[in-house]
Amino acid sequence: MNVLAQILHNDLLWLALAASAIAQILKLLIDVIRHQKLNFRVLVETGGMPSSHSALVTALATGVGLEKGWESVEFAIAIIFAFIVMYDAAGVRQAAGKQARILNQIVQEFFEDNHELAQSRLKELLGHTPIQVIAGSMLGIAIAVFGLPVFSFG
Repeated sequence: MNVLAQILHNDLLWLALAASAIAQILKLLIDVIRHQKLNFRVLVETGGMPSSHSALVTALATGVGLEKGWESVEFAIAIIFAFIVMYDAAGVRQAAGKQARILNQIVQEFFEDNHELAQSRLKELLGHTPIQVIAGSMLGIAIAVFGLPVFSFG
């Protein structure tokens, strides 16, 4: 079997990708409810509820744990990877978003005094709140646990 066929038959890969896609669809639905309009940009922007990155990595780690065992090296690698991704989503990227907000405020106040500079706003919604990460994680775990009958491991 060639490499592409092997990748296409990797049920655990599809399970993790499904978790991410479901989180993105939920993110779109939540945005529609909040803003009363359909904004497809939500599907490709960072941030928002729930975290699709968290859903993806926790579905992957949970699936690996269920498939290979909770004591396996593969699960250890997957869970460490998941923690790094979730820490980055809620920590580093959230902090970068707060810095962007402050810089945008400084630039706005600077232009109120009619200074001559090219103004371009920084993207402020870069990361996730801890609640968004937890929600994405819970979604990923649920999809891995309840998705096992759909995805045939082995």
